[in-house]
Amino acid sequence: MSNMMLFLSFLVILVATMQETHAVEFSVTNNVPTTPGGIRFTNEIGLDYTKQTLISATNFIWNAFQENTDADRKNVAQVSLFIDSMDGVAYTSNNEIHVSANYIQSYSGDVKTEITGVVYHEMTHVWQWDGRPQTAAPGGLIEGVADYVRLKAGYAPSHWVQPGQGDRWDQGYDVTARFLDYCDSLKNGFVAELNKKIRNGYSADYFVQLLGKTVDQLWSDYKAKYNN
Repeated sequence: MSNMMLFLSFLVILVATMQETHAVEFSVTNNVPTTPGGIRFTNEIGLDYTKQTLISATNFIWNAFQENTDADRKNVAQVSLFIDSMDGVAYTSNNEIHVSANYIQSYSGDVKTEITGVVYHEMTHVWQWDGRPQTAAPGGLIEGVADYVRLKAGYAPSHWVQPGQGDRWDQGYDVTARFLDYCDSLKNGFVAELNKKIRNGYSADYFVQLLGKTVDQLWSDYKAKYNN
């Protein structure tokens, strides 16, 4: 009987989470279905899987950022993803994610896992706070937070830098993601707290407020830990 009650409780929580996530509308469109990249997307990834990944990534990001209510989150009614013929890998603008069919075509490894990681990164840009219109956060930090989410979700590719590598803390992407992971090891929930603070504008003093050291001191400690 107790197992049945636990199962029913789990179902209630699951349904509530799904209903909450589905308050946001998600759509996926392959704009280039007859190109080599568009065909590979259809055959190896697919519209349904990608839409489910948008939903899963959203739930993961809300949890990672400790955003438990609508008031905590950005007001986003719809997120659309498009497969397009373009250079680069992907970009996000106005809650629209654009993924390169050219990149999908040329990727030599497990493209489904790679694009899943790309979606987690780009979806973070939809939901993270960037400090605007007050004081914008450094671009390297914004990209680093997105790759930090990708890292914590388990989709960091093998070609990323190792912990301790990089030239500066706000270098962006994998370098900054590794550094933020270090900072989060010093204070569990650091990245979530930092994101909340950036909602009202960015200040480098947030690192001092949360961890008791300047970001440059933390970067030096980080490099020293890995003898780098």
